[in-house]
Amino acid sequence: MEHIEQLWKNPRAAKKKKDKAGQKRSNEISKNKWAILSISSIPLVMTLGNSMLIPVLPSMEKELAISSFQSSLIISVYSIVAILLIPVAGYLSDHIGRKKVIIPSLIIAGIGGVISGWAAWKLDAYWLVLVGRALQGVGAAGAFPIVLPLVGDMFKNEDDVSVCLGIIETSNTFGKVISPIFGAFLAGFIWFIPFFSIPVFCAISVILMAFLVKSPKKKEKPIPFKTFFMNVKKTFSSEGRWLYAIFFIGGIMMLVLFGILFYLSEVFEKEYGIKDVKKGFFLALPLGALCLSSFITGKIIKKNKVLMKWLTFGGILGAAISIAALWFSIKLWYMLTMFLISGIGIGLCLPSLDSLITDGVEKKERGTITSIYSSMRFIGVAAGPPIIALLMKYSNHWIFIIMSGLSIVAAIVAFFAIKPQQQE
Repeated sequence: MEHIEQLWKNPRAAKKKKDKAGQKRSNEISKNKWAILSISSIPLVMTLGNSMLIPVLPSMEKELAISSFQSSLIISVYSIVAILLIPVAGYLSDHIGRKKVIIPSLIIAGIGGVISGWAAWKLDAYWLVLVGRALQGVGAAGAFPIVLPLVGDMFKNEDDVSVCLGIIETSNTFGKVISPIFGAFLAGFIWFIPFFSIPVFCAISVILMAFLVKSPKKKEKPIPFKTFFMNVKKTFSSEGRWLYAIFFIGGIMMLVLFGILFYLSEVFEKEYGIKDVKKGFFLALPLGALCLSSFITGKIIKKNKVLMKWLTFGGILGAAISIAALWFSIKLWYMLTMFLISGIGIGLCLPSLDSLITDGVEKKERGTITSIYSSMRFIGVAAGPPIIALLMKYSNHWIFIIMSGLSIVAAIVAFFAIKPQQQE
């Protein structure tokens, strides 16, 4: 109201003040550009560590003599372990600091990659591959989920937070874009090499985080666990409606996305004979649309929570309709087009959800609340591949019905439960 009054009385002065504020925000982001780059490496590394294995799964089935369902568990066990430990990592990050949780977690994830690679190379042991993947899940729990509250801590201005979260989500989706290409490329030499690339990526991210990111200093001492727990409980009591909605939507979107990726990987190779790097490029098409959509969304939403709600609702609905349209045909280019549209829809949704939950929670509980949100996303990642593997034994149509049906439910939840005016 004050800004409108100033604009009415002295438009030049008001415009100058607005430009000065915008310049200040721009300088704040510019000042932290290397820190933002370093933080963005974490979702990129974590995504590569998981998603680049998807195009390699059919090869793993042959080399390790396992079923499609067993190969899907190589993806799922990573997420299942992360789901259990993410809330613990979130709580620790609120008390001992974000970097003190992130850096050891990246090291653990790298060790897990070494174990899985060694088990596949020397021992031909499926169970030990799963052990290594589980250890990677331990590392993942304390890495990517802690990025969201770290960004929230670094910037006071909500516009800056939204822009940076858009970059983080873009890095995450960019990892998904290049991971099938990169995974297929590495596996083209020897099928288990993707496992050994994981510790290399983790080491790079550790170095960047250690030297280029400075966590904001805590001005207050950590509050006792009982008080902290009561504060979190109070947050859920007052904000539970939209928080639960965002948790649910995030989980469903990841289930749909990783279900799509697993389905395409299997269909490309078994139905169309598309293998190796070519398959990676085909998988990258819908993911590329998701990446671009996420980047643009992060740029435009700023602190406009109403816009976040409608982009979330519209994106989910678009994904649901495009997946439902696959009932009519699964010809290669028609199928890719529909999944490309669904990728755009998911890309509109994810940065909006990140911003809503990061901006809407007090800093003291931010790590714990956002970690629960990340847990729900990991549940979707874990559930997607095995559900699709089981459904593929019966009918492709059931895959499209279930994925589009779940998306429609998520859209309805977004429409009725997310009410931005209640979050101010």
